[in-house]
Amino acid sequence: MSDNAPKENKRIVSGMRPTGALHLGHYFGVLKNWVNIQDSHECFFFVADWHALTTEYADPKRIKGFVPELVKDWVAAGLDPEKSVLFQQSQVKEHAELHLLLSMVTPVSWLERCPTYKDQLQELAAKELNTYGFLGYPVLMASDILLYKPGFVPVGLDQLPHLELTREIARRANHLYGNFFPEPQAMLTPDSKLPGLDGRKMSKSYGNAIGLSEEPGAMKKKVMSMLTCEKRARLTDPGDPKECNLFPYHELLTDPARLPEIVDGCTHATWGCGDCKKLLVESMNAFLEPVRDRRKAFDKDPKLVWDILEAGNAKARARASRNLDALKKKLNFIF
Repeated sequence: MSDNAPKENKRIVSGMRPTGALHLGHYFGVLKNWVNIQDSHECFFFVADWHALTTEYADPKRIKGFVPELVKDWVAAGLDPEKSVLFQQSQVKEHAELHLLLSMVTPVSWLERCPTYKDQLQELAAKELNTYGFLGYPVLMASDILLYKPGFVPVGLDQLPHLELTREIARRANHLYGNFFPEPQAMLTPDSKLPGLDGRKMSKSYGNAIGLSEEPGAMKKKVMSMLTCEKRARLTDPGDPKECNLFPYHELLTDPARLPEIVDGCTHATWGCGDCKKLLVESMNAFLEPVRDRRKAFDKDPKLVWDILEAGNAKARARASRNLDALKKKLNFIF
C-alpha cells in the first residue's frame, strides 16, 4: 500500500493525554470509535505524555503514574494490542526530531491564530502557559500524526482546526521539499451525548463524571444523586425525557426495547425518577462490569501494561524511524 495514496491509505493515528482516569464521556466520545475501527484500519494509538507536559510541566511526577492507568482503561474498554499499536509518545524519539524539523517551517502566526490557544490561556489562567511548548504544541501534534503518514485521523468537530493546521504544515513541507507527506483526512467522531451528572459537560475537573473503573457502590451513589427533569417537582408531575439528565444515559446503556417504557413512565408520571435511576444503575453496572473485570487483570500483574507498551513502542519506532530517515534523505540531511 502506498503511503501517498489516500484512497488506499487506511492508517489511523490518534492519541490521548495521560491526565487521570477515563470516564464514560471518553468512552462514548472517543474510545468506542477507536474500538470499532481497529478491525478495519491499521491503527496507531499513543499515550501523549509529552503533550501532558505542556500544562503539567511544573509537577510532572503525576504523569508517570497516569501513563499505565490510561493503557489499562484503553484495553479494558476493548482496544486490542494484537490489532492496534499502543505506544508511548516519549519513548519514540522520532516524534521530537520531526517536531524540531517541522518547527523550522511553521510560521508563528499560524500558531497564534489557533482557535483554542487564547481560549486555553484564559481557561487555565492559574497556570503559567506563556511558554514555547504551549504555543508550539500544534507542531508537536502535527509531528505525531505526519510521522506515520496516515490517511485518516479520528477527530471531533472541535478538533478540526487542529487537523487543518496539520494539513497546512504538511502542504508547506511538501511545497519546500517535494511531495512526501499525505494530507490526512478527518474521520469525524460523533460527539458524546452524555452530559455530566449535574447537566454540565462531563469532566473530571467538575467532579461530575462516572469513571470506567467506577466501583458499583460509588457508581450507584452518583447515579442516585443525578439531576432529573425540572418539570417533575412532584411524583405526579409529568416530565419530558428530552429535558432529563438521565435519558441520554438510558439511550446509550439501557436495552433499547425498554426505552418506550421509560418515555411513557416519565411523560405520564407513572414512573418516579427513583425508578428511572434504579434501572439506570442496573444498565450501567451491566456495561461497566466486564470493563472492570478486564482492568483488574492488569491490577494483579502491573507488568502486563508495560509489556504492551514495550511491544507497541518497538512497532511504532520501526515505522517512525523508516519514515523519518526517508524524509531526511529527501532534505539531504543525512551525515
